[in-house]
Amino acid sequence: MSIDHEQARELLRSKIRSIPDFPSPGILFRDITPALADAEAFTAAVELHLHHIADLDGQLDAIVGMEARGFLFGPILAHRLNLAFVPARKPGKLPAETIAEDYALEYAKNTLQIHADALRPGARVLIVDDLLATGGTAAATTRLIERLGATVAAQLFMIELVALGGRAAQGDHRVEAVLQF
Repeated sequence: MSIDHEQARELLRSKIRSIPDFPSPGILFRDITPALADAEAFTAAVELHLHHIADLDGQLDAIVGMEARGFLFGPILAHRLNLAFVPARKPGKLPAETIAEDYALEYAKNTLQIHADALRPGARVLIVDDLLATGGTAAATTRLIERLGATVAAQLFMIELVALGGRAAQGDHRVEAVLQF
């Protein structure tokens, strides 16, 4: 599909709803559900994600998506790129042996787990999530992937909240964002 990337970006931006004080006071939540509910915006979002990593075509082995909104675009991109999809989940959600990493969110603390056999050593991985805020979730996912002997080729987000500094928390890893707020 050929799209005008700037028009697609503006359409997508127009569908992002800002919700003040959610999930806690002082947080401005960027709600992507209106973009998902609009077929044209959702298609534009998928195409823009693919555009941001077009140079990695043929160089990836898997996509890791973080619970829960990384499950929205991760499997679609994995399907479009003919890659494996690996979920990084909250504790107690994966049935086989797992490894875990703790991390801090903008407003809470949590843990992510991944199956211990999810990635082969040397695999090149793309991390996908909806939002990069402080970067704790992405950094924890990177640590999980690296503990399995795989490498993170890039991290891809629909939205980056620039003021929260999440990109800096990713060290030297490549970070791509479809939209920045």
